[in-house]
This record gives sequence, structure tokens and C-alpha cells, in this order.
Amino acid sequence: MNALTVGVVGAGRVGAVLGAALNAAGHRVVAAAAVSGASRERAARLLPEAAILPADEVARAATDLLLISVPDDAIAGVVAGLARTGALRPGQVVAHTSGAHGLEVFGAVDGMALHPAMTFTGADADLDRLPGIAWGVTAPDRVFATRLVADLGGVPEWIAGGQRPVYHAALAHGANHLVTLVNEAADVLRAAGVEQPSRVLEPLLTAALDNALRMGDAALTGPVSRGDAGTVAKHLARMPADAVPTYLAMARRTADRAIASGRLRSQDATALLDVLAHATPTAPTTTAPTTTAPTTTAPTTGSAA
Repeated sequence: MNALTVGVVGAGRVGAVLGAALNAAGHRVVAAAAVSGASRERAARLLPEAAILPADEVARAATDLLLISVPDDAIAGVVAGLARTGALRPGQVVAHTSGAHGLEVFGAVDGMALHPAMTFTGADADLDRLPGIAWGVTAPDRVFATRLVADLGGVPEWIAGGQRPVYHAALAHGANHLVTLVNEAADVLRAAGVEQPSRVLEPLLTAALDNALRMGDAALTGPVSRGDAGTVAKHLARMPADAVPTYLAMARRTADRAIASGRLRSQDATALLDVLAHATPTAPTTTAPTTTAPTTTAPTTGSAA
């Protein structure tokens, strides 16, 4: 693809990184809109040659591609505002990076939805994660979208406009809830007296994730998949009370999947299902120690903050 003149509206954790990736691919990000102090710092670090301008001026400077990477709920308003001021021009490609929205947020403006299926922190290391990832794409011009995603080292996954919320829900369910699950497991280990939960969890969870991606439900192991009702009951009775609801919800869903996939025979699941059906999150327990939130910037999955 010929070199594009690009503008980025929203130099958040996603927009600034994608702008840097476009520069590295031989395109030229000439302008960016960055409002917060964090966004300005990001733009200065990742897009040093881009002029920091108001959004309408960024749109006017972006003769070929305007990348809109603002929070999901703001996209339609940003596009409408730019159209109203005459900042958008014929022949200019306008793209947003939301996973949940399709083309409806563009109104009468021709555009495309390009969502990188990756978590972002806004750090330089994010650039190293882009090669080989999938991009959830909804676009009338598939040729242009394919070339643009290829320039960024990715592979397009074509998502029908009406299915984008389902697509994005799957990513949020997998990535965001995984973070919650891992941290809950770490909290419970601390309650058991383990000082470095990450040392215990990293090899176990890495293997479990690899097995799940390769083997699907056949990767299920542990007491629920074996129907060990006594062990599960002991877990529920002794673990910290604030972790019980999550454990219980996941155990019930794990039992459903284990039975449906044939990992657990229905006749062997009766006692387990009875324990799960009658368990409550108010079992007597000790309190898990309070954890300190990390000081690094929280990641996001494909939308700027």
C-alpha cells in the first residue's frame, strides 16, 4: 500500500500505539488530538513528529486516513461533530477502533471498524504484541482494510456489523475476566499464607491456557471435572467469603461444560451438583488480605481511554 497521510483523534492507550505502528509500517502520522496530560505524554513519546491539534484540525490534516480511537460512547458524537464542521472530506478513509461498534456510529459518513484483538497499556512494548494478532473488521472496502491490517502485521477477521457486540463481549469475557480470575486466585493463595502467588500460578495458568486453546473442554481437570463433591464442599467452607461467589459461579458453569462434553458422567455428578445447588456465599471463613493495586496503567482491549 502507498504511504498514507494519517491523523489520530484520541492519543490514548490504543490510538497512540496504532499511530506508532502505522509510522513503523511506512505511513506518516502528521497530527494527533491529545487532551489529557497522559495522552500528551504518550503522543510525545510514540508520535514525536505529529502535531498536537484540535480534532477538527487533525481531520483536515489527515488527507488519507483518519483514525478515531476514543471511548466507545464518544465515537458517534466525534464523527458527527467533525462532519458538521466540514473537517471530513471525500476520499478520506475514516476508521474507528471500537470492538463493540460497527458502521452505525458513522451516520452518513463512510467509514470502517478496525478493532485489534489485543490488550493495550500505552507502553512501547505494546508494539511488539501487534504482529500476528487478529483484527475484527467491518468495512465496505475489504481490499483497503485487508492491506491496512497487513501493514500492521495483522490478520483480518470479518465481523458482521450486527455481531460486533457479541464479538467484543467474547474478548472482554476472555481477557478482562481472566485478569479478575487470576487476581482472585492470587488473593486466595495469600489467604492460605503464600507470599508470592505469581510464582505458584504462572506455570500452572500458562499450561492451563495453552491446553484450553488447543484442546477446548478436553483440557478440563480438577475436582469439578471429576465430580469430587467433598473437595468442592471443603473449598466453599474454608475459602475467603468474598471469593466464594466467583468460585461458585465458575464451578457451576464448569460442571455444565464437563457434563456436556462427556468429561463428567451425569450419574457421577449428582453429589457435586447438589453441593453447588445448595451452597451460599455466606459460609464462615477468614478474610482475605487487602491487595495493593499495581501502579502500572491498567490495560484496555481495543478502545482508548
